[in-house]
Amino acid sequence: MKKIKQYVFPALILIVFEAVAVTLWLTKDNIFYLFNFSYIGISIAFGLVLLQRKYRYARRVVQLLVGTYMLVYLGLICGENMQIEGFWYYLFTGVFEAATIHYAVAKIFGPLIFGRGWCGYACWTAAVLDFLPYRVPQNPRKKLGWIRYVTFTLSLIFVAALFLAHVGNIERIMFFAFIAGNAAYYAAGIALAFAFRDNRAFCKYICPVTVFLKPASYFSVIRIKCDKNRCVGCGRCRKVCPMDVDVTDNSRSRKNGTECILCMECVKNCPKDAL
Repeated sequence: MKKIKQYVFPALILIVFEAVAVTLWLTKDNIFYLFNFSYIGISIAFGLVLLQRKYRYARRVVQLLVGTYMLVYLGLICGENMQIEGFWYYLFTGVFEAATIHYAVAKIFGPLIFGRGWCGYACWTAAVLDFLPYRVPQNPRKKLGWIRYVTFTLSLIFVAALFLAHVGNIERIMFFAFIAGNAAYYAAGIALAFAFRDNRAFCKYICPVTVFLKPASYFSVIRIKCDKNRCVGCGRCRKVCPMDVDVTDNSRSRKNGTECILCMECVKNCPKDAL
């Protein structure tokens, strides 16, 4: 019975994504959405099963399966700008397609269920950054989170300016913006990782997508919780957390609570199975 229970959560995640896949397929009359969200749901569920079976690289498998698919197939091959600029572009055109659907599911409403799970399991930028040598932050967190709001605003201004100036062939510009934006993200992310000795420095200070993710993540249904009766206050969970979250505090207002990426490092390293 215990073995069956451990697969309930992966099954529920798969059901959620399949529900989205079928709903969009039928409402948009486009079978692509059935394939797209089914693939992502199966990939995530598969990774969660590996995580339950304590496979060391379970999360990395999901990152590569989903991140590579979205970057290479959707972005480079299909020519969709899946960055935040693409979201603004479709929003301005009034079309609920591609990036707008992606953002609605993964980054605006989805986090009400799975918090910032996107950052831990699907982000193609983080998939590369997590291979750098500073998985555990070597220095205290900086007070630079305000920069994300600057990059968020600049992305909006960039797309708005294109529309206000009536620039031609905007869709083509969006494709090149996707390539240039990704190159800039990787360059900044790698530079910050080595400068701050923290793989996730880009996620903490620069990434504009977190402006969407953080508010909904506060109300996330899926959260890491601490069993106070088992916890011995060793502090190991906080030492291994890449996002500096105080998981021993069960309140929603806990320190860096909206930063949790559900990487499960705290769970794996707790000596008392209190998380």
